[in-house]
Amino acid sequence: MQEYHIPVLLEESLAGLGIVSHGTYVDVTFGAGGHSKSILNKLDAKGHLYGFDQDEDAVANIEASDQFTFIASNFKYLDRFMRYYDKLGKVDGVLADLGVSSHQFDIPERGFSYRFDAKLDMRMDVAQEFSALDLLATYNEQQWVGILSEYGEVRNSKTLARALVRNRHKIKTTFELNELLSEMRIGPEYKYFAKVYQAIRIEVNDEIGVLQEMLSAALEVLRPGGWLSVISYHSLEDRQVKNFMKSGNFEGELVQDDFGRVELAFKVKTKKPILPSKEEVVRNTRSKSAKLRVAQKL
Repeated sequence: MQEYHIPVLLEESLAGLGIVSHGTYVDVTFGAGGHSKSILNKLDAKGHLYGFDQDEDAVANIEASDQFTFIASNFKYLDRFMRYYDKLGKVDGVLADLGVSSHQFDIPERGFSYRFDAKLDMRMDVAQEFSALDLLATYNEQQWVGILSEYGEVRNSKTLARALVRNRHKIKTTFELNELLSEMRIGPEYKYFAKVYQAIRIEVNDEIGVLQEMLSAALEVLRPGGWLSVISYHSLEDRQVKNFMKSGNFEGELVQDDFGRVELAFKVKTKKPILPSKEEVVRNTRSKSAKLRVAQKL
C-alpha cells in the first residue's frame, strides 16, 4: 500500500468507531487506505469494511481482502450503495477524513497547490467536467465575492473578485493566478494564496453540499448505537459536522416534537473536538488544523 498520505488522528478516530471484530464499517474517504488498513486489522472473518473514493489514484492502494469492498464513487452516494449491499440501517460505524489528501496536493497537474505551475483544475474527481478553469471563465463578480468571502474568508473579496473577472482571459494556470494574487494580497502571501485556493477548491467540488449529503446518508445507514467519526480541516466543515451531530440538521437548531420533547439523532461524545497532539503535528504538519468529532446514533 502506497504511503502517499499519513492518516491523521488515526488512533483517536478509530477509537471513535468503537470497533467490534464482527462489525460492519464504512470509510468514506479511503485515500491511501491508512485508516482502512487499521480498521481491517481489527476485523475477523465476519466483519466487513466498505471504502469509498472518487479519486482514480486511490485504486492503487487497494489491498485484496474478503473483508473489504471498494466503491469508486463520491461518498454522497453512501446510502444508495449501502442499500444496494443490503446494509441500510445495519452499519456499525462511519469514518470520514475530510479534505484533500497529501497526494493530491503534491501532484502538480491536479492544480490543487499554488506551489506548482499547472493548469487550473482542482477536481477531486477527474471525470467531473467543471474545473477551476471553468469557474474562472464563467463566474461573475457577485459569485466570486460569495465564494471568496464564505469559503476563503478573504478580506478584500470585492476587490479581488473584480480583478479576477477583468483578468480572467489572462489566467489559465496556477502561476498566472498567483501573479494576480501577489498584487492583490493582504498579509502574508502563503496565507492569502491558501485562502483563495481553498475557496476555489470548495466551490469546484461542491464540498459543503457533498458533506451535508454524506452526513445525512450516514444517519440513514447507521444502526441505532452505531458511531460516526469525522475529521475536518477548516471551520466551514467543522461547523456542519458539529451542528449535525448536535441537532440532526445543519443549522444546529434543536427541534421539538408535539409534546415539547427535543428530538435528537445522536449522542455527542466530543463536546469539544479532539485535536492532534504536538507530536503528531511535528510528524505530520498537515494534521495541525484537524478536528475530530464523534457521535453515537440514538
